[in-house]
Amino acid sequence: MRNTMIRRTGATAPVRRIVDIQAEKIPRGKARPPHVRDTRESRLLLVLLIAIAFALITVDIRAGEESPVDGARRAAAAVFGPVEKGVSTAVDPVANAIGAVRDSGERHNRIATLERENAALKARLGSDDRTRSRIQELDAMLKRAGAGQYGIKGAEVIAIGSAQGFSWTVTIDAGSKDGIERDMTVLNGDGLVGRVTTVGPDTATVLLANDPDFTVGTRLEGTGELGFATGQGDRPLSVQMLNGRAKVNPGDRLVTFGSRANKPFVPGVPLGEVVQVDKSGGGLTRTVHVRPFVGFSRLDIVGVVVMPPREDPRDTVLPPKPEPPKPTPTVTVTVTPSPSVSGRPVGEEES
Repeated sequence: MRNTMIRRTGATAPVRRIVDIQAEKIPRGKARPPHVRDTRESRLLLVLLIAIAFALITVDIRAGEESPVDGARRAAAAVFGPVEKGVSTAVDPVANAIGAVRDSGERHNRIATLERENAALKARLGSDDRTRSRIQELDAMLKRAGAGQYGIKGAEVIAIGSAQGFSWTVTIDAGSKDGIERDMTVLNGDGLVGRVTTVGPDTATVLLANDPDFTVGTRLEGTGELGFATGQGDRPLSVQMLNGRAKVNPGDRLVTFGSRANKPFVPGVPLGEVVQVDKSGGGLTRTVHVRPFVGFSRLDIVGVVVMPPREDPRDTVLPPKPEPPKPTPTVTVTVTPSPSVSGRPVGEEES
């Protein structure tokens, strides 16, 4: 028990608290137990660590893909990737089923192989609502890959966001052990998801197409007009058309143009639909705004393109455009009063 008393020694004397610790009195000559003390040195150390952290973040953001901490990022992926993958497998009973589509076969008879794998996966999965939704995603992705003749490795999104920066990224449960390499195209049943930026043994990081640092060449459906699309976060993609006089209308669709050696982008992957066209103003380029086909906030199953198509599919991978609604026929009924026997209207007859 502690007894506290306050003693005054004078009008100007300071007030002191004298605490008599009876039960916990420590004998002289013995060391006191360690305490956490708020000293000037500890505060300086904390400020120094915070300054170093902000400096590393700034260097990482400015350097981009050539960041000096990229080695540490890969090491972190190698260490924590298996943990993320293990946790995801433990909480998701159908996670192992995704491996059934990890190999889409060789180029010969690829569509038939994809259809067989899809049917086998459907048989393995259950019938609950979430599973039915995932079956539909798998089916759409395999059909999209077959239409473009892309060889893909199936993967599942197991983490959202990046622990090393502020970019729009996701982590997938496929890595170098599965044949994944940096700068590979990532898609799903709706279209372009992004590209692989960091690869660990069991996981990989994907930069999403709506990230402000993401840029991809585009081709306009039908006319073939070229441009460059840039991500804008939650807003539609901004596309700079190389031809300032190009005829672009809302509802027009775009696909990826492709890169040299098909890295980081293969051609023909659906990108999005034009929702707004800015006035050209006589400039050399023209800006259009494109709503991406992919919903980046609800990603689940994706495919990494490990084998590019032999030929550019151009815009053949795009789904057929929905037919405009047909006008509903209208029927007009006109009522004409019938004449009476006497030849006068019924209302004018005498009773």
